[in-house]
Amino acid sequence: MRFSDQVVWITGASSGIGEALVKAFHDEGAKVILSARRQAELERVKQAAGGGDGLFVLPLDLEDIDGIPAKAAAAQEKYGRIDILVNNAGISQRSLAKDTDLKVDERIMKLDWLSQVALTKAVMPDMIARHSGTILVVSSVAGMVGTPFRTSYAAAKHALRGYFDSLRAELHREGVHVCVAYPGYINTPITVSALKGDGSEFQAMGESQQAGMSPEKCADILLDAVYKKKDETFPGGKEVLSIYIKRFFPSLVSRMIRNYKVT
Repeated sequence: MRFSDQVVWITGASSGIGEALVKAFHDEGAKVILSARRQAELERVKQAAGGGDGLFVLPLDLEDIDGIPAKAAAAQEKYGRIDILVNNAGISQRSLAKDTDLKVDERIMKLDWLSQVALTKAVMPDMIARHSGTILVVSSVAGMVGTPFRTSYAAAKHALRGYFDSLRAELHREGVHVCVAYPGYINTPITVSALKGDGSEFQAMGESQQAGMSPEKCADILLDAVYKKKDETFPGGKEVLSIYIKRFFPSLVSRMIRNYKVT
């Protein structure tokens, strides 16, 4: 098994890609720490993945930035180290910029970018000391191609790219690897909890999301990227092509995005 006896800490582990990653890593021999806000859902995921001592539930509210170092210490204490940190937690958005309260913009940036940085900073020193470790960041196609109704979400995901691309260069000589994933549409409930302009939840499943890649297939692609020490990976459908098209034909993508159904 590719990840036998590795210790993996996954945020956003209570549903979607995070839940699929828990099972995938555990099936490959890893010890997995599951974190999210909803403890009951984490316990459900733990049991669905097989239960046992190799799965540890550690509730975590990433909006509590000041509490992150203590949670990181508890995670490291459980199995003695963190070999793979998966920054997967986050929240989406469904509102025009002109209709979005600044507090909502602030919340999205805090959860989708700053908390990931804070968690990484809490885990990174031990990885550097051991000259070993992997940081997997789950971004989004929106981290490379901005679309309407996702202004702050896209901003946070673009920030992840800038930060972790830079961090990858810094950590190369330290023996710590950084991989950033840019998923397209994955069939998860992320749109249900997406924030509207007033901060309330969208409470609807997007059509594109429903038709997207299964979270299990996405998890398989992410594990392969970690094992092969890839810098980037792009799970998803044809929407991922927009990343490549934008690189060579940016004005074409700009025109397409204006009228694209993005819900």
